[in-house]
Formats: sequence, C-alpha cells, structure tokens
Amino acid sequence: MKALVTGGSGFIGNHLTDRLLKGGWEVISADRGPNLRPKNDRFRSVCVDVADVNELVKIGKGCDAVFHLAANTDVRPKEELATLEFEQTFLTTRSVLECMRVNGIGKLFFSSSSAVYGNREGLLREDMGDLRPVSYYGAYKLASECLIKAYSSLNGMDALIFRLPNVVGPKMTHGVTFDFMNKIRNDPERLEILGDGKQEKQYAHVSDVVDGISYFFKRNRGVEVYNISNDSSITVNSIADIVCEEMNVKPEYIYTGGSVGWEGDVPRYMFDISKARAKGWTFKYDSESAVRESVKAELARL
Repeated sequence: MKALVTGGSGFIGNHLTDRLLKGGWEVISADRGPNLRPKNDRFRSVCVDVADVNELVKIGKGCDAVFHLAANTDVRPKEELATLEFEQTFLTTRSVLECMRVNGIGKLFFSSSSAVYGNREGLLREDMGDLRPVSYYGAYKLASECLIKAYSSLNGMDALIFRLPNVVGPKMTHGVTFDFMNKIRNDPERLEILGDGKQEKQYAHVSDVVDGISYFFKRNRGVEVYNISNDSSITVNSIADIVCEEMNVKPEYIYTGGSVGWEGDVPRYMFDISKARAKGWTFKYDSESAVRESVKAELARL
C-alpha cells in the first residue's frame, strides 16, 4: 500500500508516518518543509504547497490512500487569519480531494478539530446540529468536512474524519505546553499565561490519536466522523504547574486577563467519545498524564 501524507513534516504527520512505515506502507510526505528522517527506501519527502492542485495530482499518482493533516497552525491577528486559514486549511482539502478524484484514490483520513463545534455547553457529540465555529480555523475545518462528504458521495470515496482536541506528545511543535516550556527556558522567573488560566480542555496523547487512525482506517466504509480523545480535561493553570514541576522551576505566573487566550479561542469543552468506544477503541492517556508524559519526553529529548 502507498500513502500520501499531507502535512507529513508536522507533529502528528511525523508520528503517523512512523506508524505507516512500521506497518509496511510506502509513504510520500507532502508539505511546505522537508520531512527529515533516516533514509528509508519506502519513504519520500516532497516540498510542495498542498493547495496546488496540479502539483498534488502529480505527487499522488499511484497512491492507495491519503492522510490529510495539512492545515494552518499559526495564531495570528484575525485580519491575517481570514486569508491564511482559507488557503492552508480549506484549499488544501479541496486540492487533496481533486488529487483523489483524478487519480482514483478511494480512501481518505482527515484531521478535523474540536473547533467545528464552537462555544457549546455540555458534551460535544458527533451528531450535534447547528454547529457554530467561532474561529476561521473551525469554520474552514467544518467546511472541509462538508466538501469531503460531497466528494465521497459523488466519487465513491471512503472518508474517516477525526475531530481532535489539543494533541500533545514527543516532538511537539506548537500548543500551550510547548509554549510554556519555551517561555520558561527564556525566563525561568516569570511565566506569561494567556487569559486567566482557567480555560479547561482535553489533551490527547499523539500515540492515542495514531492508534485511533490505525484502528479505524482499515475498518472504515463510507464517511464516518469520530471524536477521538479521552474522558478528562485539564486547566491551563494545571498545565503550567506540570511544566514547572517537571522543569524544576517556580516562576511567577503573569496573566494577560480575560476568559480566553485569543480571539476565536474556546475557553472550555468536553467530547463525548462513546461512539468511538462502542466500536472497540479506547485511550491510554488521560489529559493530565498526556501532558506530563509529553513534557518528560521533550526534556529527555533535548
């Protein structure tokens, strides 16, 4: 089997590529930057703008499946994000679907987000209607899901869609845990915390996410959407405490104020993961242990 992994040089993309190679797949990583890894005859890294349909069609020729992880991960002023998210989160999805249609590729994995739900109370379920994203990122992830469903219906594609929370683990490239570690390295006496620190969300370990992809991808038929996470949450303050404990520092916490870290942020949410569990999947790490193990792994690696 031959896979095209968009966003293959990113955090989840690297871990997924490892798993696919171990499973005997041939893998092409398509991303803006190179995927640097030990030489492997079954792996090729291609630097490309994934939103470029013509180039992606050429790269995807002969592939059996696409794992679409490419998206914008920057948090910038909203004036910039309007265009950035459209190009890097939505147009990349259209490009992937055209690549699949032209090349006759029948299987897709798509990495979606909790952001599609917006600011909702109670457990977030896959069958919830009236989804109201409050960020461009969430809006274009939801628009991507809709486009995937249309392409799947018209072209007979199987599509597996994961709505993910914050994902942490070895080789993190962004996120609050990653940011806290970098801030403490720069100044162990003071730690800036965006918002009031009371934001409470779920954090999944990347190994649980990759396990979920492996488990459901080979079983998937048609279009299926799953919340993939754990059944616990953790506050930003608690993440700061874990990072400081593991790095053996006691900085002063400096808060920027407000209930959210940035415009478009959702202060708290909790997934209902009963659909995935009913199909036989479960997680290994709760939110606290996912964060702590990720910090330990990063400290050991550096």
